[in-house]
Amino acid sequence: MAAPRPAVAITLVLLGLGLGATLLRDQVPLGGAGAPPSASAPAREAAARLQNEQNTMDIVSRYEPGLVFISTANQVVRADPMGWMFGEGPQTEVQQGVGSGFFVNAQGDILTNYHVVAAENGVGAADSITVRVMGQAQAVPARVIGLAPQYDLALIRPVNLDKKWIRPIPLGNSDALKVGQKAVAMGAPFGLEFSVTEGIVSSTARQVPMGFSAGGQGITQKAIQTDAAINPGNSGGPLLDSGGNVIGINTQIYSPSGQAGAAQSAGVGFAIPINAARNLLPRLQAAGGGLVLAPTLGLEPGLVIRTRGGDLPAGLSVLSSAALADLGLPDSGLLLGRVEPGSPAAEAGLKGGRETRAFPGGRITLGGDVIVSADGQPVDALEDVQAVLLGKQEGDTVTLGIRRGGQGEPQQVRVTLSARAFQ
Repeated sequence: MAAPRPAVAITLVLLGLGLGATLLRDQVPLGGAGAPPSASAPAREAAARLQNEQNTMDIVSRYEPGLVFISTANQVVRADPMGWMFGEGPQTEVQQGVGSGFFVNAQGDILTNYHVVAAENGVGAADSITVRVMGQAQAVPARVIGLAPQYDLALIRPVNLDKKWIRPIPLGNSDALKVGQKAVAMGAPFGLEFSVTEGIVSSTARQVPMGFSAGGQGITQKAIQTDAAINPGNSGGPLLDSGGNVIGINTQIYSPSGQAGAAQSAGVGFAIPINAARNLLPRLQAAGGGLVLAPTLGLEPGLVIRTRGGDLPAGLSVLSSAALADLGLPDSGLLLGRVEPGSPAAEAGLKGGRETRAFPGGRITLGGDVIVSADGQPVDALEDVQAVLLGKQEGDTVTLGIRRGGQGEPQQVRVTLSARAFQ
């Protein structure tokens, strides 16, 4: 009856090998090949798992009440192209939206994404905004305090909400983040209110297009990357560290199709660093329901391309090599058509162009300076300059690399952001 035992032993060995090298590595001591494995190792591992679980549960129980579920409604006029055949005019329908936000102070101010509360056409706020907090059965209306489309941030405040429901979540320091830190995302993915996911900080300075520029496209700026699951409806919700401090505002994901946006999660999500929102908070609070714009230097691009959607500023790289050589311009950069008098750019000595020429598809103003870099980052469009300005405050400086009149070697010019830059 003892014969089957070797076969059983062999089967168990093969099974152990099938579990992978990690299991074997954890059970073989690194120092002293003959030493038996520590009997307390599995206990320590289990305790570590329980400690992390307890930390997550503590964060959720303490700070989830500060999470806000946001609903919006926009009246949209839809015209049926074949409606004239049946005597039907344009039809009005209500477009619903959902998102997340969180309280930042005892006054009830709620930070969220601009795109969560934006109008259907992306200009201004939605026709109706309501919010609901955890434990409250009914939603209450909310009003806009300030909108910052370029930053994809908005500040709203509930109307007639009992103060007992206002539970601010503390703001952390996103500049101190390290890759590998724990990250807890809260929000309402797919409208599933008050959901929580957990992961790590995958990158602290990923450059992705966010917000909305004058041309409608996103502005490349620094974002926190995380593998904590983020899906449509999570936008505007907080990303917290292991201390329960907000380190970012969940804003978008990288979809399986390879595009940043609002498709289903692929384990790559992005959050606006909370320090960027913290710096902008006083301006949002003072906006009186209006727009908060990124600081400007007082520049107008000298190259404009005509498109179906209207005239758009462009960088020199859109021109052919032959055209650039003929005009004596560099391969890339932002050509300055005009510098506003009294602006930070004018105070720094930047010059606009003198001669405007029209060509099939656009126009160009020649003779002005060409910006080729901003704070060391390459520049080929107005959005590239805006991206550097997003985190600036009054009194800060930006170092521009320019080619004077589009000619010669690049030289450095320091521009100070006066109060005028923020008006």
